[in-house]
Amino acid sequence: MRGVYPGSFNPPTVGHLAIIEAAIEQHALASLDLVVSRRPLAKGIVERPTLADRVAVLRESVSHFDIVRVVVTDLQLIANIADGYDVVVMGADKWRQVNDVDFYESPRHHDECLARLPRLSIAARGDDPLPDEARLDLPDHIGEVSSSGARSGTLEWMTPAARRFARHRGGWGEPR
Repeated sequence: MRGVYPGSFNPPTVGHLAIIEAAIEQHALASLDLVVSRRPLAKGIVERPTLADRVAVLRESVSHFDIVRVVVTDLQLIANIADGYDVVVMGADKWRQVNDVDFYESPRHHDECLARLPRLSIAARGDDPLPDEARLDLPDHIGEVSSSGARSGTLEWMTPAARRFARHRGGWGEPR
């Protein structure tokens, strides 16, 4: 089975690593692509760290997973990114976005995109309603980990590679 995990990974966190590990194990994945959009939907353009730096840090963060690779795309919609995969992995925040009609050309386009999605594997956060069959089993404490929290100063949530980058190059909660 081939999986895809779209996200900005800005920065990559221990939560992302736990989600990757759980998805590989729970879905018996033979491969998992972490897909970073050059222009993520509903997010501003990040100038620092650069896309190249973020991708390099993400690659270093997941280098111990031999079946994981990092892919950069111009696609934005999860349905388009997930086309051709068996499983799409996402956090509850992405699931809310996937279900928000405002991100689509029309309600019909929204419904068509949802119908095209492969099997879902969603990491819960808080009390977000999720389809039971799509819930990814994770340790409870992972639900509180977020990239925005890491950027705001909870540096222990960052992967070791992201913390090193922040310390040496600046960005993600630590000034140069």
